[in-house]
Amino acid sequence: MKAVIFKEHGDPNQLLYRTDVPEPQIGPEEVLLRVRACALNHLDIWTRQGMPGITIPLPHILGCDIAGEVEQIGTNVKGISKGLRVAVAPGISCGHCKWCHAGWDSLCEQYKILGFQIDGGYAEFVKVPAQNLIPITDRFSWEEWASCPLVFLTAWHMLVTRAELKKGETVLIQAGGSGVGIAAIQIAKKLIEARVITTVGSDEKIERAKTLGADEVINYTKTDFAKKVQELTEGQGVNVVLEHIGAETFEKSLTALSKKGRLITCGVTSGGSAKIDLRFLFVRQHSILGSYMGGRNELNEVLGFIKQGRLKPIVDMVFPLDEAREAHKRMLDRKNFGKIVLCIP
Repeated sequence: MKAVIFKEHGDPNQLLYRTDVPEPQIGPEEVLLRVRACALNHLDIWTRQGMPGITIPLPHILGCDIAGEVEQIGTNVKGISKGLRVAVAPGISCGHCKWCHAGWDSLCEQYKILGFQIDGGYAEFVKVPAQNLIPITDRFSWEEWASCPLVFLTAWHMLVTRAELKKGETVLIQAGGSGVGIAAIQIAKKLIEARVITTVGSDEKIERAKTLGADEVINYTKTDFAKKVQELTEGQGVNVVLEHIGAETFEKSLTALSKKGRLITCGVTSGGSAKIDLRFLFVRQHSILGSYMGGRNELNEVLGFIKQGRLKPIVDMVFPLDEAREAHKRMLDRKNFGKIVLCIP
């Protein structure tokens, strides 16, 4: 089958387009999907580059956000037919432990993410557990559906489950043009009815962020976002900061918080080390919360709003599979507003 693989960690040039990769062999509880679209995430970049202490089998196929059609069905799988249009829940867990039963799948000891620990969707075909299939409608294109699962689940888990953002509160969403950013803006504004401040890296992204629901947009390349937040909130700060940049913004994100504010973090695109003044933390009684993916029930809930049209996927640019290198470079250069997607005709 056609696929993009890498045999060793490194820069985008390690991505190799091949036409002779073996097709996955499914087990009795699995299905084989014909991939129609696979969206990029920063997790793809971190996996390609290599992460300290984490070993993955090589060669490896990236891609955790997948939309496609059922091609083959495992012998024990019931209620699924060939040709069914689906998106894929990217997190795979045991389904039996205390964390899975409590809806915290991502804390399961056996938790894995498609395209990270196991081969993903940068390919013509991918095998997935049947329980991870999510039937989709024809409301959106393949590319749009592929843009939904990981980022909307992540944003929902951060804002709703972990930070417990409330109607009328103010939230600062870092990188409003990113996948998580475009999902978080919509959830915060359209569903929770919070006041939304977001940051972007260029003036051309300002109006686009406002069309998604942002009340105020700060170009962080021109303006100190922490000072601007204090100005916009009359010195009070925001109730919640959604942080997924890391070293570049973390300390300033804390200074943007109000008293008793909550900072929720899920990523480190600019590096994993952050400086914290603990005196500032305890005097203002801040909370710092970690977030990693989310549960299947959460994903079903947020995808329900997408199916209703209350939330919408935002596609930045579509690349053919054999241009995966260029797609990675676009994400690395922070040029995107919304999701970058690979299409597999």
